[in-house]
Amino acid sequence: MSQPNLSLERAALRAGATRVTGVDEVGRGPLAGPVVAAAVVLDLRNIPKGLNDSKKLTARRREALTAALMDAAEVSIAHASVAEIDRLNILRASHLAMTRAIAALPGPPDHVLIDGNMLPEGIIPAAQCVVRGDALSLSIAAASIVAKTWRDAHMRDLAQQFPGYGWETNAGYPSKSHRQALQNLGVTPHHRRSFKPVHNILYQEKSISP
Repeated sequence: MSQPNLSLERAALRAGATRVTGVDEVGRGPLAGPVVAAAVVLDLRNIPKGLNDSKKLTARRREALTAALMDAAEVSIAHASVAEIDRLNILRASHLAMTRAIAALPGPPDHVLIDGNMLPEGIIPAAQCVVRGDALSLSIAAASIVAKTWRDAHMRDLAQQFPGYGWETNAGYPSKSHRQALQNLGVTPHHRRSFKPVHNILYQEKSISP
């Protein structure tokens, strides 16, 4: 099975770019918590070994690689809140998190590789979508690792404040136990009210209230 590599980064550099950034987001599917994006500018002379699509790595490996990337690369992390997800929709909120992550880099990039098939509005002209980018580009893979590590840690913190939903293991995704907890415990401020399972529970509560 092929591993992500630097072919897209090197092509951009050959075309005149000097700061190539990989961008990815995590957290479109959960019922709770923010959507999180990371932007990473790799130092091509000092790339941590073992970068891969974050979904193919263990949590421990992602955490170790995130620490290595913080030391060896330029990294920024940004998010869009639950309120922004509900107001904008999850796609636009994901794009907002991406643009915030790019803007938070120490210096502006001159070429951006973005995971997915749609560019956020207002992105720099020298940007390209890369479908399945975290499996193709090392820069995007690095961003996917950082974003997932940060979001998983954030959801573990929220799980301490709102026990019973299993966020420490399901990260807010709609697992069977999470859905059951929603029915039994109700909706928290960190649930996305625009998502159907959450909306339906709120509607049920409204219907049966006097």
